[in-house]
Amino acid sequence: MTSILEDVSNPKATCIFLTNDNPITYWYLLGQILYFKGPTIQSTQVKTFSKLSLFGVFMLFVLACSPKDQTEKKSERLPRIAIAGIAIESSTFSPAVSEMDAFRISRGNDIFNLYPFLADDAPNRNRADWFPTLYARAIPGGAVTRETYESLMEEMLDMLRENAPFDGMFFDIHGAMSVIGLDDPEGDMIVRIREVIGDETMISTSMDLHGSVSWRLAENTDLITCFRMAPHEDAMESKKRTVDNLLERLEHGLGKPAYKAWVAVPILLPGEKTSTRVEPAKSLYDKVARIADQEGVVDAGIWIGYAWADEPRNQAYVMVTGDDQEKVTEGATYLANSFWEVRKEFDFIAPTASLEECLDKAIKSEVRPFIISDMGDNPTAGGAGDVTWTLREILKRPEFQKTDGKSLIYASIPDADFVEKAIQAGVGGQVEGYAGARVDDRFSPPILLKGQVMAIEHGDPNAQTEVVVKVGSVSVIVTKRRKPYHRESDFTNLGLNPREADILVVKIGYLVPELYDMRADWIMALTPGGVDQDLERMEFKRINRPMFPFDRDMEDPDLQPKLVPVK
Repeated sequence: MTSILEDVSNPKATCIFLTNDNPITYWYLLGQILYFKGPTIQSTQVKTFSKLSLFGVFMLFVLACSPKDQTEKKSERLPRIAIAGIAIESSTFSPAVSEMDAFRISRGNDIFNLYPFLADDAPNRNRADWFPTLYARAIPGGAVTRETYESLMEEMLDMLRENAPFDGMFFDIHGAMSVIGLDDPEGDMIVRIREVIGDETMISTSMDLHGSVSWRLAENTDLITCFRMAPHEDAMESKKRTVDNLLERLEHGLGKPAYKAWVAVPILLPGEKTSTRVEPAKSLYDKVARIADQEGVVDAGIWIGYAWADEPRNQAYVMVTGDDQEKVTEGATYLANSFWEVRKEFDFIAPTASLEECLDKAIKSEVRPFIISDMGDNPTAGGAGDVTWTLREILKRPEFQKTDGKSLIYASIPDADFVEKAIQAGVGGQVEGYAGARVDDRFSPPILLKGQVMAIEHGDPNAQTEVVVKVGSVSVIVTKRRKPYHRESDFTNLGLNPREADILVVKIGYLVPELYDMRADWIMALTPGGVDQDLERMEFKRINRPMFPFDRDMEDPDLQPKLVPVK
């Protein structure tokens, strides 16, 4: 505020008291100086002057400009945001291990290629100074070796040190990684990241809904969200929301959310029973958006958890973040109780049966393709992918032993040695050799395949090399390395038409969108493997108890949210 006292009889005695730094004040002063030609100035910041010289006028001009310039510089500085993460889900019930060659690693600016919302022409790209460091992702598999984990972490932390400090960080993880000899790897990861970037940096975490949110992870992240669909058709939308939430807080000076409500829900179910395509998960996840969209709430999530890791953290979780304590805590309570109330309603998304029953039904079917999910060895859930039990049972059936029998495509069996033999035989040649069960031979030994090589394809980023061998009426896909078969092009690139096959057997759980849209009929086979769907027959020793469905008659748990301290 500026106060002006004038002695009308002596305008040169005008006194001006400066009590703020508003630039308008200084311009007003300058006008007074020019008009009165020499006022006296009194200020809490400067001494009283009897007259202002030309130098004084110049100094007032500088004062008028300086605050404005400083404000502009502050608003023009973009937030500095790092990007980092490691993503894999790991079955501790599989004998497989995941080593460095299982990971596809992006570094530096190559990371931008993973996120369309951070492309060169995307608006978000210009809203921050981005520092992409290291992002490693792998097809689900066995537990990660400690050496691999430490190597990835050291490289990531070194890159963060080189580019620090940061205003924010986009932390992209799955949430179901297991590391040999280390519980809660994601919690360990974020704690070590905090040690490098400090507590002031705002971390926004993106997760798969099949991950787990340990207390350590909840404590060290500031913003957090997860997918709301299974299958994960909203994966990229969720990752973008993670970044949008971070940018919103940083750009508007909102700081970290004041409240984080966390609830551990004692439920452990497989994804094949919790698909959001059907009830009760469909309605349950509709509630998430309604909570997240409230004023005073930043985001909300329900984590189903990962069913095939025997670890204390593995169960379901709810988290809600925001600035309104009442809405945050009530929202978390509502979601947790909503989940608990429908726990007994979850069931497989499609009919299930033994493999024999599935094959009987498929053979009798008059529609094509009839899809069978070989669930127990699903590589996209953490199975080794090389269990031969299902393929052995198929090839034993007389309906498939002649070339003119029911056509069946089997995807797939990894075996590098067999692939090499097929390459030597060439397309059209005959090949004979054993395949599969190099990693997981608990249920069936390597299987003898003898047939004609129909296709050889090189260069797939996952399989590396793929071959198709015709054994009777069965087209068996054998790969050098594990590969999920989720898209129609995965088959057509090998000269196979899945739409025209009588039966399509895929190592998968619930069908991803392309296969789901392609199906004429579908059934899920309860087959053995590292991701067996019958959780109650698996030997869990370390999960928290009581836990549904292992303890069906357990008392209702305390689902009151815990408020996580803000870093």
